[in-house]
Amino acid sequence: MTDRPASPRPLSGEHFRTPRAAALAGIVFSLLLITAIVMLRFAMPDNPERPEAWLAVDPRRVFLALNMIPFAGIAFLWFVGVLRDRLGAREDRFFATVFLGSGMLFLAMLFAGAAVMGSMMIAHAADPAKLTDSPAFTIARALTSNIVNIYAIKMASVFMIVTSTLVLRTGFAARWIAFVGYALSLPLLFGSRLIDWGFFVFPGWVLLMSAYILVDNMRTQGPDAAPPEGDDR
Repeated sequence: MTDRPASPRPLSGEHFRTPRAAALAGIVFSLLLITAIVMLRFAMPDNPERPEAWLAVDPRRVFLALNMIPFAGIAFLWFVGVLRDRLGAREDRFFATVFLGSGMLFLAMLFAGAAVMGSMMIAHAADPAKLTDSPAFTIARALTSNIVNIYAIKMASVFMIVTSTLVLRTGFAARWIAFVGYALSLPLLFGSRLIDWGFFVFPGWVLLMSAYILVDNMRTQGPDAAPPEGDDR
């Protein structure tokens, strides 16, 4: 007779308390991405639609910012992986699909936009005058803008909505963080192209949630605090 697997433990806020690894990964992701965005904002021209403005771009600062994005993506993967590990077999299939799918799509489009921008900068450095007059340069600029400012940001807003819902359902963070996530995600979902500071919202919210989780975890899981019964940490 085959033994039946043990029934999962009931849901509780203590079981779903996110470990420090997720909080630290979220903080690293947020700081790296925000720093990269700020560097790109200062390095790129004020009006990227004017081809001649790219002649004044600082390529070293742009390449440094673009090289920070893969490391931000690695930290984001760690952040998502640790959260899913804490949910385990208890995660709802619907929310798990949207949570993982939106996070991976955001990351894939962020990498794609950075790759197109990096390729465009390499081609621009090789022959600035020739490239700025070519249709390929115009297409590459538009492609980068659309990938990052439309599709990646919308996937980030979906990730914020699903994560906020999981916060309310499991209690691994404060409820007010979930409400802030809902409030900030709606402008990104419906008006990402109209908000210049929109790409700062997602990493800023992840930073807020990660910092709260880290402080709360350190307060409740101090060196003298015994782990809860049945916890495998």
